[in-house]
Amino acid sequence: MFLYSVSEKIVRRHCERLELNMLYILFTLCNGIIMFLSALSFAYFAKALSGSYMKSTITQLERRFDIPSYLIGIIDGSFEIGNLLVIAFVSYFGAKLHRPKIIAIGCVLMSFGTFLMAMPHFIIGRYKFETSVRSSVNSTNNLSPCPASSPESTRAGDRPSILPSGGCERESSVSMWIYVFLGNVLRGIGETPVQPLGISYIDDYAQSENAALYIGNTISIIGPVFGYLLGSLCAKIYVDIGYVDMESVTINPGDARWVGAWWLGYLIAGAITLMSAVPFWFLPKSLPIPVDKHDTSCTPEQTRFIKDSPSLLGNPVYVIYLCVTVIQFNSLIGMVTYKPKYIEQHYAKSASKANFLMGMINIPAVALGMFSGGVIMKKFKLGVMEAAKFAFGTSLLGYFLSLFFLAMGCENSKVAGITVSYTGVEGLSSHERSLFSDCNSGCLCSRREWDPVCGENGITYVSPCLAGCTSSTGSGRNTVFDQCRCVALAGSQPGNLTASLGQCPHRDSCDRIFPYFLALSVLSSFIISLGGTPGFMLLIRCIKPELKSLALGIHTLATRTLAGIPAPIYFGAVIDTTCLKWGYKKCGGRGACRIYNTSGYRIVYLGLTLGLRTVSFFLCVLGFALLKRQIKKEEKNALTNGNAELESLRKEENSSIHCEQFILALDCNPDRETRL
Repeated sequence: MFLYSVSEKIVRRHCERLELNMLYILFTLCNGIIMFLSALSFAYFAKALSGSYMKSTITQLERRFDIPSYLIGIIDGSFEIGNLLVIAFVSYFGAKLHRPKIIAIGCVLMSFGTFLMAMPHFIIGRYKFETSVRSSVNSTNNLSPCPASSPESTRAGDRPSILPSGGCERESSVSMWIYVFLGNVLRGIGETPVQPLGISYIDDYAQSENAALYIGNTISIIGPVFGYLLGSLCAKIYVDIGYVDMESVTINPGDARWVGAWWLGYLIAGAITLMSAVPFWFLPKSLPIPVDKHDTSCTPEQTRFIKDSPSLLGNPVYVIYLCVTVIQFNSLIGMVTYKPKYIEQHYAKSASKANFLMGMINIPAVALGMFSGGVIMKKFKLGVMEAAKFAFGTSLLGYFLSLFFLAMGCENSKVAGITVSYTGVEGLSSHERSLFSDCNSGCLCSRREWDPVCGENGITYVSPCLAGCTSSTGSGRNTVFDQCRCVALAGSQPGNLTASLGQCPHRDSCDRIFPYFLALSVLSSFIISLGGTPGFMLLIRCIKPELKSLALGIHTLATRTLAGIPAPIYFGAVIDTTCLKWGYKKCGGRGACRIYNTSGYRIVYLGLTLGLRTVSFFLCVLGFALLKRQIKKEEKNALTNGNAELESLRKEENSSIHCEQFILALDCNPDRETRL
């Protein structure tokens, strides 16, 4: 009895110590995962903020650096180029190193890349736009709207540009957009370890039932919302705010020459990204592994489904899924990249308003759709085939809704010599000779400048000179051009007709269409994103567990290489083909587009988006056939092997009963405590 009493105390003390150790491990695990999850969520927010802000500055960068849309596409795709440069290294060595610190280094690189993207603003000098307006009331050197000319020089149409600077000064031997390109590459390099190492860290050290929830929480939609809102705010602010007298700025945010403070948002995003790196430096390399992680068995569906595939690329369902997502990602990335610009050009909205609408309406609709899709899948417990049908159905419904965008078009703005003749007859022309007419033959006008004025007749003229105006009154934003012969020609009204600064507004019919465009955009985005979560779960469930990481890696690599890089480039190149009037750089060469063929822009932009999705639907039909055949094959095998599996289960049950009896016998042995 004495030995039994002593052994009982030892056992009790040992159990108490074990309980304390387990509680400590559990406390450490929970706190470590929560801290890591919080840090990772902030990193996700930071990288999403800077990424969406980059897309919100597309038109600002075009105008500031005088580059076409396809070059903007190259800059946008450079982020994926940075990813690809280091993704193999990170995938192979990242899990073997200190993952939190690797993520911290990545956040620092992202921050430096974002700061580098803002650097050209501090090198390139002040922004100078074409204008023929006096800068102040006290100015006496007013540029004449209509300088005298000889017939020979008028026919040449080669009047020097009216930029308020003398001569051509080359600001740098390297194009400034190269710095933005390199900064975005650095952002891509820094972003590479955040997602794979962050998710693998959570998957390793979180309890199985909570891992999916933790991973889902890190994928937040708050970052893109704030990114577009930041883009909206900065687009309202003039690029050289604080360095110029705003009274001398005669253009407004709706003007094709307006450039907002694009650089300011990159400084803010860079600072936030740098802050996101701090918590990772204080997190441990590893955490205690939860008990349930020792059980590596997989779910019955994962064990049963497509277990006979010889390899990952030998799985036809996975290959078809990969092809479909690559094509649909081309459509999605191209559409999202240029959607703010489409709203600007087609509906005559400012960049600030377009970004605001993207951040406050479109992005939340996508987030709500993805969340709702996950809820539907969980509530109705959708299987592989049901998830595939649901994803296909929502995508097809969203596709049919998107077809209505083709009917929501606006007419081209009336611009003399480009979309209408000087007599008011409609007709497109991209030839610069059409800018000249008898009404401005007495002036030496430049065909290259873009300094639009709105005549009383509702027609926009490329410049006061080309409007045939011979004098002006007022100064700055209050300047009014008088005696405009071309305005009188189209207006068929005698007397002194005037022209004011800026383009004429779109017709009221276009403003009435715009709310319907927004409503349809929100509805279609929500419906399409409903199938996002079920579609992703289809990828997870149709792959053997040991190939899941490789499958996700190939999926990410394929979408970034074949969609993230090329889509913005060829979308931008196609959009460039609809330009009617190009701007020109100070030192020669074609610059940014000033006005597009509105109908042509709508057709190529929406046509390319919908055309890619059409191709993907044909592949989906093939995928359904392969998936259905594979499921039937698995069901047949299950019926054939049913008896063998039942017998195996019975043997396991009998074995477990014998094991339990043996354990009970050990617990009831009176010598057991004595031996302790």
